[in-house]
Amino acid sequence: MNFFITGTDTEVGKTYVTKLIIETLRAEGKYAVGFKPISCGDREDGHTLAAASGGLNIDEINPLHFNSAVAPHVAALLENKSIDPADLVSSYHDIAAKYSSVLVEGAGGWEVPITEKYFISDLAKDLNLPVILVAANRLGSLNHILLTLAAIKAKGLTCAGIVLNQLEDEMDTPMITNKGILESLTDIPLLDHIIHGQDFLSPEFLDVLLGV
Repeated sequence: MNFFITGTDTEVGKTYVTKLIIETLRAEGKYAVGFKPISCGDREDGHTLAAASGGLNIDEINPLHFNSAVAPHVAALLENKSIDPADLVSSYHDIAAKYSSVLVEGAGGWEVPITEKYFISDLAKDLNLPVILVAANRLGSLNHILLTLAAIKAKGLTCAGIVLNQLEDEMDTPMITNKGILESLTDIPLLDHIIHGQDFLSPEFLDVLLGV
């Protein structure tokens, strides 16, 4: 099964979670790979996904790359390049035809602009995949999660679940309470609360990935 991995913001752990998903599925005998349609800045995320995917070619995993560490639309302007969304969709279908499971990682958050009139949310809609939402577990994450869930629903897409990613070892009050409060505020399943450095996924998350 294929999924679109988005985040409430940049630097919330999308690549980390996507890597864990790929490794978990491959351990279950699935030919799972990552796909990063667009990257901006360094290409570390693409290389991480390529390595987790069995050492695939970086250009297959990450077909479009900009050197500027800004939103894709801005990077294209700065580098005097253009982005054709149809090429991104085509690249996805090319890789999806080869592998049993493709984990598509977006760039930044849900409404990051790819062009002036085309956003990450539009790409997710065109791919028509269930969405996994990754959020950093910290103060403010409840607001960001609920806003993003509403935006996913407004796009006519299904959110398969939420992943709370613990970025720090020490936990303050919001980090401790977010999980329970979140479960009371929405019926979207909390697939995992990943503790800092965790290298495995919950059985419930694996069931969703395997379609159980």
